[in-house]
Amino acid sequence: MWLKAWKQNKVDSMDQIALERLPRHIAIIMDGNGRWAQKRALPRSMGHRAGVEALRKVVKACSKIGIEVLTVYAFSTENWSRPKDEVGVLMTLLTEYLRKELQELHQNNVVIRAIGGIAGLPREAQRELENSMKHTRNNTGLILNLALNYGGRSEIIGAVKTLCSDVLSGKQKIEEIGEAQFSDVLFTKGLPDPDLMIRTSGEMRLSNFLLWQLAYTEIVVIEDLWPDFGEKTLLDAIKTYQKRDRRFGGIHTD
Repeated sequence: MWLKAWKQNKVDSMDQIALERLPRHIAIIMDGNGRWAQKRALPRSMGHRAGVEALRKVVKACSKIGIEVLTVYAFSTENWSRPKDEVGVLMTLLTEYLRKELQELHQNNVVIRAIGGIAGLPREAQRELENSMKHTRNNTGLILNLALNYGGRSEIIGAVKTLCSDVLSGKQKIEEIGEAQFSDVLFTKGLPDPDLMIRTSGEMRLSNFLLWQLAYTEIVVIEDLWPDFGEKTLLDAIKTYQKRDRRFGGIHTD
């Protein structure tokens, strides 16, 4: 099937976006699929399917305007507590998304990565994820970073255990451990910390997402439920980010 390549920097509502000051890394908590479906008297599964369509639009827009990394909170460690049928739908949608979108993502130079306890996912989802990552690993465009079976606290605990093991084995001296060494044993090794974190549905919490990496991230909370989130809402959030004065704990002296 012939696929049309996405035109770089060609999205709607580009006015007032400064391409030279784009966030390098955008993280998104995609919240509100269930409420979106409930408002329409639809099953929750339909909300999740609508959420996948929103993700397609956002990935395409981020790629076109030149965002380097997009990390999306696709499935948390806490999401396993949801009804078994709903978890099954989410896993099915993950495999469907990877299978159906892989060729277009690859053609448009997108790199697929994943963070979290990937080994805890159903085997079919693991296979599709492994295939997608292998297929796109040499691409040089947008990194689509899927947080799957992910929890910020468990990530930090895992990093501590790794460093402790390195110290006990003599690979690492305890006095040499700093922020850089800690970051290097997180799932996000090699990626810049998010500049902008967007949460949909108006909720004002981090929900165990990228707890170390979000230390100085600009946060924008959107009232829209995730299935209603699209290109324009993304660009509006970037405009808000570009109006922020990022001082990283310091002050400007000029």
